[in-house]
Amino acid sequence: MKLTLWRDEAVLRRPVVAAHQSHGVRSRLFLRIEHDGVIGFGEVAPQPTALHGDPGVDEVIEELTRVTIPQVCAAFVREGSVPSWTRLARFAGARPASAVAVALVEMAVLDRELRASRLDALTLWPRRFNTPTQATVSLLELGERWSIGGDVARVRAKTSPGTLSAEALERLGELGVPVLLDFNCSASSDADVLDQVAQVASVATLSAVEQPFAAGNVIDHSTLAEQLSVPVSLDEGVRNLRDLGQIARYAAAGVVCVKPARVGGVANARTMVLKAQTLGLRPYLGGFFESPFARHVHRLLAENCVSEASDLGTVAVEAAGDHPEMALSRAGFGVAPSPELLAAATVIYQEG
Repeated sequence: MKLTLWRDEAVLRRPVVAAHQSHGVRSRLFLRIEHDGVIGFGEVAPQPTALHGDPGVDEVIEELTRVTIPQVCAAFVREGSVPSWTRLARFAGARPASAVAVALVEMAVLDRELRASRLDALTLWPRRFNTPTQATVSLLELGERWSIGGDVARVRAKTSPGTLSAEALERLGELGVPVLLDFNCSASSDADVLDQVAQVASVATLSAVEQPFAAGNVIDHSTLAEQLSVPVSLDEGVRNLRDLGQIARYAAAGVVCVKPARVGGVANARTMVLKAQTLGLRPYLGGFFESPFARHVHRLLAENCVSEASDLGTVAVEAAGDHPEMALSRAGFGVAPSPELLAAATVIYQEG
Protein backbone atom coordinates (compact mmCIF):
# COMPACT_ATOMS: atom_id res chain seq x y z
CA MET A 1 0.00 0.00 0.00
CA LYS A 2 1.32 3.42 -0.97
CA LEU A 3 0.09 6.72 0.48
CA THR A 4 0.88 10.27 -0.64
CA LEU A 5 -0.29 13.39 1.23
CA TRP A 6 -0.30 16.82 -0.42
CA ARG A 7 -0.91 20.27 1.00
CA ASP A 8 -2.35 22.91 -1.32
CA GLU A 9 -2.77 26.59 -0.42
CA ALA A 10 -5.86 27.94 -2.16
CA VAL A 11 -6.39 31.70 -2.32
CA LEU A 12 -10.12 32.46 -2.30
CA ARG A 13 -11.16 34.94 -4.96
CA ARG A 14 -13.64 36.38 -2.49
CA PRO A 15 -12.33 36.22 1.11
CA VAL A 16 -14.97 35.44 3.72
CA VAL A 17 -14.65 37.30 7.03
CA ALA A 18 -16.28 35.65 10.03
CA ALA A 19 -16.57 36.91 13.61
CA HIS A 20 -13.28 35.42 14.81
CA GLN A 21 -11.45 34.35 11.66
CA SER A 22 -10.90 35.53 8.10
CA HIS A 23 -10.95 32.95 5.31
CA GLY A 24 -8.73 34.31 2.56
CA VAL A 25 -6.25 31.46 2.10
CA ARG A 26 -7.37 27.90 2.77
CA SER A 27 -5.16 24.85 3.14
CA ARG A 28 -6.50 21.74 1.46
CA LEU A 29 -5.06 18.30 2.18
CA PHE A 30 -5.25 15.62 -0.52
CA LEU A 31 -4.49 11.95 0.13
CA ARG A 32 -3.90 9.24 -2.49
CA ILE A 33 -4.01 5.61 -1.44
CA GLU A 34 -2.79 2.99 -3.93
CA HIS A 35 -2.84 -0.79 -3.62
CA ASP A 36 -2.86 -3.52 -6.25
CA GLY A 37 -2.82 -0.86 -8.96
CA VAL A 38 -6.07 0.77 -7.74
CA ILE A 39 -6.02 4.38 -6.52
CA GLY A 40 -8.39 6.35 -4.32
CA PHE A 41 -8.41 10.04 -3.35
CA GLY A 42 -9.61 11.96 -0.32
CA GLU A 43 -9.66 15.62 0.72
CA VAL A 44 -10.25 17.80 3.76
CA ALA A 45 -9.81 21.58 4.10
CA PRO A 46 -9.03 22.38 7.76
CA GLN A 47 -9.21 25.93 9.00
CA PRO A 48 -5.94 27.89 9.49
CA THR A 49 -5.89 27.75 13.29
CA ALA A 50 -7.86 25.98 16.00
CA LEU A 51 -11.13 27.72 16.87
CA HIS A 52 -14.42 26.80 18.60
CA GLY A 53 -13.33 23.18 19.00
CA ASP A 54 -12.20 22.70 15.40
CA PRO A 55 -8.49 21.95 14.84
CA GLY A 56 -6.07 23.96 12.77
CA VAL A 57 -4.41 22.52 9.69
CA ASP A 58 -1.06 21.88 11.40
CA GLU A 59 -2.78 19.84 14.11
CA VAL A 60 -4.52 17.75 11.45
CA ILE A 61 -1.25 17.11 9.61
CA GLU A 62 0.43 16.00 12.83
CA GLU A 63 -2.48 13.71 13.63
CA LEU A 64 -2.36 12.20 10.15
CA THR A 65 1.36 11.58 10.04
CA ARG A 66 1.90 10.46 13.63
CA VAL A 67 -1.31 8.61 14.44
CA THR A 68 -3.95 7.96 11.77
CA ILE A 69 -1.83 6.90 8.79
CA PRO A 70 0.43 4.70 10.96
CA GLN A 71 -2.72 3.05 12.37
CA VAL A 72 -4.00 2.29 8.89
CA CYS A 73 -0.60 1.00 7.79
CA ALA A 74 -0.38 -1.25 10.87
CA ALA A 75 -3.82 -2.68 10.08
CA PHE A 76 -2.71 -3.30 6.50
CA VAL A 77 0.38 -5.19 7.68
CA ARG A 78 -1.67 -7.31 10.09
CA GLU A 79 -4.45 -8.13 7.65
CA GLY A 80 -2.77 -7.99 4.26
CA SER A 81 -5.43 -5.67 2.82
CA VAL A 82 -6.56 -2.08 3.07
CA PRO A 83 -9.06 -1.76 5.96
CA SER A 84 -12.62 -1.31 4.71
CA TRP A 85 -13.88 2.26 4.71
CA THR A 86 -16.76 1.13 6.93
CA ARG A 87 -14.28 0.47 9.78
CA LEU A 88 -12.32 3.68 9.65
CA ALA A 89 -14.61 5.79 11.83
CA ARG A 90 -13.54 3.54 14.72
CA PHE A 91 -9.94 4.72 14.28
CA ALA A 92 -10.88 8.20 15.52
CA GLY A 93 -9.70 9.29 18.96
CA ALA A 94 -11.01 12.01 21.25
CA ARG A 95 -8.87 14.80 19.76
CA PRO A 96 -10.71 17.11 17.32
CA ALA A 97 -7.89 16.67 14.80
CA SER A 98 -8.48 12.92 14.84
CA ALA A 99 -11.97 13.23 13.36
CA VAL A 100 -10.66 15.36 10.47
CA ALA A 101 -7.72 13.03 9.83
CA VAL A 102 -9.95 9.95 9.79
CA ALA A 103 -12.39 11.72 7.45
CA LEU A 104 -9.56 12.27 4.94
CA VAL A 105 -8.39 8.66 5.02
CA GLU A 106 -11.95 7.32 4.90
CA MET A 107 -12.75 9.25 1.72
CA ALA A 108 -9.64 7.96 -0.04
CA VAL A 109 -10.24 4.36 1.07
CA LEU A 110 -13.90 4.51 0.00
CA ASP A 111 -12.94 5.86 -3.42
CA ARG A 112 -10.38 3.10 -3.88
CA GLU A 113 -12.77 0.41 -2.63
CA LEU A 114 -15.45 1.46 -5.10
CA ARG A 115 -12.92 1.52 -7.94
CA ALA A 116 -11.58 -1.91 -7.00
CA SER A 117 -15.15 -3.25 -7.19
CA ARG A 118 -15.81 -1.26 -10.40
CA LEU A 119 -18.73 0.47 -8.74
CA ASP A 120 -19.68 4.12 -8.49
CA ALA A 121 -20.89 6.07 -5.49
CA LEU A 122 -24.50 6.04 -6.68
CA THR A 123 -24.54 2.31 -5.99
CA LEU A 124 -23.85 3.16 -2.36
CA TRP A 125 -25.87 6.37 -2.17
CA PRO A 126 -28.79 6.32 -4.67
CA ARG A 127 -29.99 9.80 -5.51
CA ARG A 128 -33.17 10.70 -3.60
CA PHE A 129 -33.06 14.50 -3.41
CA ASN A 130 -32.19 17.40 -5.66
CA THR A 131 -30.35 19.04 -2.76
CA PRO A 132 -30.24 22.84 -3.12
CA THR A 133 -27.01 24.82 -2.83
CA GLN A 134 -26.15 27.29 -0.07
CA ALA A 135 -23.70 30.14 -0.69
CA THR A 136 -21.69 32.10 1.89
CA VAL A 137 -21.11 35.85 2.14
CA SER A 138 -19.87 38.17 4.89
CA LEU A 139 -21.59 41.19 6.40
CA LEU A 140 -18.40 42.09 8.26
CA GLU A 141 -16.27 43.08 5.25
CA LEU A 142 -18.44 43.63 2.20
CA GLY A 143 -15.79 44.08 -0.49
CA GLU A 144 -16.95 43.79 -4.09
CA ARG A 145 -20.58 43.16 -4.92
CA TRP A 146 -21.83 39.69 -4.16
CA SER A 147 -22.31 37.33 -7.08
CA ILE A 148 -24.92 34.72 -6.19
CA GLY A 149 -25.51 32.01 -8.79
CA GLY A 150 -28.95 31.14 -10.04
CA ASP A 151 -28.77 27.70 -8.41
CA VAL A 152 -28.35 29.15 -4.89
CA ALA A 153 -31.41 28.55 -2.70
CA ARG A 154 -30.10 30.08 0.54
CA VAL A 155 -27.29 32.40 1.62
CA ARG A 156 -25.34 32.07 4.86
CA ALA A 157 -24.34 35.56 5.95
CA LYS A 158 -21.41 35.76 8.38
CA THR A 159 -21.99 38.36 11.07
CA SER A 160 -21.28 39.44 14.65
CA PRO A 161 -23.27 41.53 17.16
CA GLY A 162 -23.83 45.18 16.35
CA THR A 163 -25.73 47.44 14.00
CA LEU A 164 -25.41 46.48 10.36
CA SER A 165 -24.42 49.12 7.84
CA ALA A 166 -26.92 50.54 5.36
CA GLU A 167 -24.93 48.90 2.53
CA ALA A 168 -25.11 45.50 4.22
CA LEU A 169 -28.87 45.77 4.63
CA GLU A 170 -29.23 46.93 1.02
CA ARG A 171 -27.30 43.90 -0.23
CA LEU A 172 -29.37 41.53 1.90
CA GLY A 173 -32.51 43.06 0.45
CA GLU A 174 -31.27 42.41 -3.08
CA LEU A 175 -30.54 38.70 -2.57
CA GLY A 176 -34.00 37.34 -3.35
CA VAL A 177 -33.33 34.12 -1.41
CA PRO A 178 -33.62 33.30 2.31
CA VAL A 179 -30.77 34.25 4.63
CA LEU A 180 -29.17 32.15 7.37
CA LEU A 181 -27.55 34.63 9.79
CA ASP A 182 -24.34 33.03 11.10
CA PHE A 183 -22.83 34.49 14.31
CA ASN A 184 -20.05 31.88 14.68
CA CYS A 185 -20.28 31.86 18.51
CA SER A 186 -19.80 35.65 18.77
CA ALA A 187 -22.94 36.71 20.69
CA SER A 188 -22.99 37.14 24.46
CA SER A 189 -26.68 37.89 25.05
CA ASP A 190 -30.13 37.42 23.55
CA ALA A 191 -30.22 41.15 22.79
CA ASP A 192 -27.10 40.81 20.61
CA VAL A 193 -29.06 38.44 18.41
CA LEU A 194 -32.58 39.83 18.57
CA ASP A 195 -31.52 43.36 17.66
CA GLN A 196 -29.76 42.21 14.50
CA VAL A 197 -32.49 39.73 13.60
CA ALA A 198 -34.95 42.64 13.58
CA GLN A 199 -32.69 44.58 11.21
CA VAL A 200 -32.30 41.69 8.78
CA ALA A 201 -35.97 40.67 8.91
CA SER A 202 -36.93 44.18 7.81
CA VAL A 203 -35.18 43.77 4.45
CA ALA A 204 -34.86 40.03 3.74
CA THR A 205 -36.42 36.65 4.39
CA LEU A 206 -34.64 35.16 7.40
CA SER A 207 -34.53 31.36 7.43
CA ALA A 208 -32.50 30.68 10.60
CA VAL A 209 -30.03 32.14 13.10
CA GLU A 210 -26.87 30.04 13.31
CA GLN A 211 -24.67 29.38 16.36
CA PRO A 212 -24.88 32.70 18.20
CA PHE A 213 -23.47 31.22 21.43
CA ALA A 214 -20.63 28.84 22.27
CA ALA A 215 -20.56 25.25 21.06
CA GLY A 216 -22.29 23.00 23.58
CA ASN A 217 -24.34 25.80 25.15
CA VAL A 218 -27.76 24.25 24.57
CA ILE A 219 -29.42 26.16 27.44
CA ASP A 220 -28.89 29.67 26.08
CA HIS A 221 -29.73 28.53 22.56
CA SER A 222 -32.97 27.01 23.86
CA THR A 223 -33.90 30.24 25.66
CA LEU A 224 -33.18 32.26 22.53
CA ALA A 225 -35.14 29.85 20.34
CA GLU A 226 -38.29 30.59 22.36
CA GLN A 227 -38.00 34.26 21.38
CA LEU A 228 -37.41 33.81 17.66
CA SER A 229 -39.94 33.32 14.89
CA VAL A 230 -37.32 31.39 12.84
CA PRO A 231 -35.29 28.34 13.94
CA VAL A 232 -31.93 28.41 15.63
CA SER A 233 -29.32 26.51 13.59
CA LEU A 234 -26.34 24.89 15.30
CA ASP A 235 -23.02 24.28 13.56
CA GLU A 236 -19.94 24.28 15.83
CA GLY A 237 -22.04 22.48 18.42
CA VAL A 238 -22.76 19.47 16.18
CA ARG A 239 -20.04 16.82 16.42
CA ASN A 240 -21.63 13.51 17.35
CA LEU A 241 -24.88 11.68 18.05
CA ARG A 242 -24.84 12.77 21.68
CA ASP A 243 -24.86 16.41 20.60
CA LEU A 244 -27.95 15.76 18.47
CA GLY A 245 -29.69 14.15 21.41
CA GLN A 246 -28.93 17.12 23.66
CA ILE A 247 -30.06 19.60 21.04
CA ALA A 248 -33.38 17.80 20.62
CA ARG A 249 -33.86 17.27 24.37
CA TYR A 250 -33.47 20.96 25.18
CA ALA A 251 -35.16 22.22 21.98
CA ALA A 252 -32.00 24.22 21.36
CA ALA A 253 -32.32 24.28 17.56
CA GLY A 254 -34.50 23.30 14.65
CA VAL A 255 -31.69 23.15 12.07
CA VAL A 256 -28.28 21.48 12.37
CA CYS A 257 -25.18 21.68 10.18
CA VAL A 258 -23.39 18.33 9.79
CA LYS A 259 -19.85 18.68 8.44
CA PRO A 260 -18.24 15.39 7.32
CA ALA A 261 -14.72 16.47 8.28
CA ARG A 262 -15.83 17.57 11.75
CA VAL A 263 -17.80 14.42 12.56
CA GLY A 264 -15.22 11.89 11.33
CA GLY A 265 -16.19 11.24 7.72
CA VAL A 266 -19.04 10.56 5.35
CA ALA A 267 -20.23 7.42 7.14
CA ASN A 268 -20.70 9.29 10.41
CA ALA A 269 -22.18 12.26 8.57
CA ARG A 270 -24.86 10.12 6.94
CA THR A 271 -25.67 8.44 10.26
CA MET A 272 -26.01 11.82 11.94
CA VAL A 273 -28.19 13.25 9.16
CA LEU A 274 -30.60 10.32 9.44
CA LYS A 275 -30.61 10.53 13.25
CA ALA A 276 -31.29 14.27 13.17
CA GLN A 277 -34.28 13.68 10.92
CA THR A 278 -35.73 11.11 13.32
CA LEU A 279 -35.37 13.69 16.13
CA GLY A 280 -37.39 16.26 14.18
CA LEU A 281 -34.36 18.37 13.26
CA ARG A 282 -33.59 19.69 9.77
CA PRO A 283 -29.99 18.74 8.90
CA TYR A 284 -27.91 20.22 6.14
CA LEU A 285 -24.43 19.26 4.95
CA GLY A 286 -21.78 21.83 5.73
CA GLY A 287 -18.29 22.33 4.36
CA PHE A 288 -14.88 23.86 5.02
CA PHE A 289 -14.06 25.54 1.66
CA GLU A 290 -13.13 22.28 -0.08
CA SER A 291 -12.10 21.97 -3.73
CA PRO A 292 -14.62 20.86 -6.40
CA PHE A 293 -13.47 17.26 -5.81
CA ALA A 294 -14.61 16.98 -2.17
CA ARG A 295 -17.64 19.19 -2.87
CA HIS A 296 -18.64 16.65 -5.56
CA VAL A 297 -18.31 13.81 -3.05
CA HIS A 298 -20.40 15.74 -0.54
CA ARG A 299 -23.06 16.37 -3.16
CA LEU A 300 -23.29 12.65 -3.90
CA LEU A 301 -23.90 12.06 -0.18
CA ALA A 302 -26.28 15.00 0.21
CA GLU A 303 -28.46 13.97 -2.71
CA ASN A 304 -28.94 10.63 -1.01
CA CYS A 305 -30.16 11.94 2.36
CA VAL A 306 -30.39 15.76 2.64
CA SER A 307 -33.20 18.02 1.43
CA GLU A 308 -31.96 21.26 3.07
CA ALA A 309 -29.77 23.70 1.16
CA SER A 310 -26.15 22.66 1.76
CA ASP A 311 -22.56 23.78 1.15
CA LEU A 312 -22.18 22.11 -2.23
CA GLY A 313 -21.27 24.97 -4.54
CA THR A 314 -17.83 25.61 -6.03
CA VAL A 315 -15.47 27.74 -3.94
CA ALA A 316 -13.84 30.17 -6.37
CA VAL A 317 -10.06 30.30 -5.96
CA GLU A 318 -7.14 31.97 -7.69
CA ALA A 319 -5.79 28.82 -9.35
CA ALA A 320 -2.14 28.93 -10.39
CA GLY A 321 -2.04 29.03 -14.17
CA ASP A 322 -5.84 28.80 -14.15
CA HIS A 323 -5.62 25.00 -14.31
CA PRO A 324 -8.66 22.80 -13.63
CA GLU A 325 -8.97 21.56 -10.06
CA MET A 326 -10.89 18.41 -10.86
CA ALA A 327 -10.66 15.67 -13.48
CA LEU A 328 -13.22 13.07 -14.52
CA SER A 329 -12.45 9.45 -13.78
CA ARG A 330 -14.09 6.04 -13.98
CA ALA A 331 -16.00 4.38 -11.12
CA GLY A 332 -15.51 5.51 -7.53
CA PHE A 333 -16.63 9.10 -7.07
CA GLY A 334 -16.40 9.70 -10.81
CA VAL A 335 -13.90 12.54 -10.28
CA ALA A 336 -10.43 13.08 -8.85
CA PRO A 337 -8.16 16.02 -8.02
CA SER A 338 -6.62 17.08 -11.32
CA PRO A 339 -2.98 16.15 -12.05
CA GLU A 340 -2.25 19.87 -12.49
CA LEU A 341 -3.59 20.68 -9.03
CA LEU A 342 -1.51 17.95 -7.39
CA ALA A 343 1.59 18.94 -9.38
CA ALA A 344 1.28 22.49 -8.01
CA ALA A 345 0.69 21.25 -4.44
CA THR A 346 3.42 20.23 -1.98
CA VAL A 347 4.01 16.60 -1.05
CA ILE A 348 4.33 16.56 2.75
CA TYR A 349 4.24 12.81 3.49
CA GLN A 350 4.75 9.52 1.69
CA GLU A 351 4.51 5.95 2.87
CA GLY A 352 5.21 2.73 1.03
